[in-house]
Amino acid sequence: MQVSIACTDHNLKRGNGDHSKQSATSPNVVNQARAKFRTVAIIARSFGSFTPRHISLKESTGKHTGMKYRNLGKSGLRVSCLGLGEWTLHCFTIHTVAEQLMTIAYESGVNLFDTAEVYAGGRWLSCKPLSLRSSLIVRAMTYVINQGMAMYWGTSRWTAMEIMEAYSVARQFNLIPPVCEQAEYHLFQREKVEVQLPELYHKIGVGAMTWSPLACGIITGKYENGIPESSRASMKSYQWLKEKIVSEDGRKQQAKLKELNHIAEKLGCTLPQLAVAWCLRNEGVSSVLLGTSNPEQLTENLGAIQVLPKMTSHVVSEIDHILGNRPYSKKDYRS
Repeated sequence: MQVSIACTDHNLKRGNGDHSKQSATSPNVVNQARAKFRTVAIIARSFGSFTPRHISLKESTGKHTGMKYRNLGKSGLRVSCLGLGEWTLHCFTIHTVAEQLMTIAYESGVNLFDTAEVYAGGRWLSCKPLSLRSSLIVRAMTYVINQGMAMYWGTSRWTAMEIMEAYSVARQFNLIPPVCEQAEYHLFQREKVEVQLPELYHKIGVGAMTWSPLACGIITGKYENGIPESSRASMKSYQWLKEKIVSEDGRKQQAKLKELNHIAEKLGCTLPQLAVAWCLRNEGVSSVLLGTSNPEQLTENLGAIQVLPKMTSHVVSEIDHILGNRPYSKKDYRS
């Protein structure tokens, strides 16, 4: 199990605007910054403050950055619609570049940074029975919040049944339930976010925070002509990704990406920007976590904010036609 967080403390130095040069800051400074993120709860300052219950839950836009902010589920927590996932920072990035990426994200209006102990090889209670695991975690999160160490908490990669179990435990023992679920969501993975989570939102107010908008790099188009030597899929530990790419389904996905690239060109954006904007067009998604290993990728992906207004119903329908995988839903999210 992994739990997501949103950072409230301004622990990143504001730069001079030149992100082309790597910072010479020592690893200790970066580790101290990351230490602020390593907690198993959701906390937020959200560039404005918490939204009272009576305030409209409509999307808002940052005055200086253009970043858009949405409520996380039915909580009063406002998060940037684009967040920074730290998994790639821990796995593929040196300390100075990691600090640079966090600074770029922060100065672009991002207030949501995702991390977890599992990124450093930690272990969770995955072997415990469902009811026991939910009870232990809900009790632990309630303690964290009651101690003032956090204000909200959320889950990651939990099933709808697990989330409902946690909610039931919270109600039964007067504890604090999770406010969001972090789920994989991209052009080729839609069922959970578009069908299951909307039902949980309407029933218990759980919001959606999504990850892997580029499907581990598959949607970038870099695997169109095979597996590049420097790519993630070429690594021994990512044999599963390589097998997925070269499979029959993988080849079909690459063919669809070629068609989607034509749409991106018409909109004046890159394929990754189109893919991220496509995730953002779902109003049920509070925030999309970006995974990146260098400043150029991060800057490009943050540019999806500018593409979002171009995601008209016609464009979305055109994308759905190419993908052919739109899941059946009883009603639209937040309709």
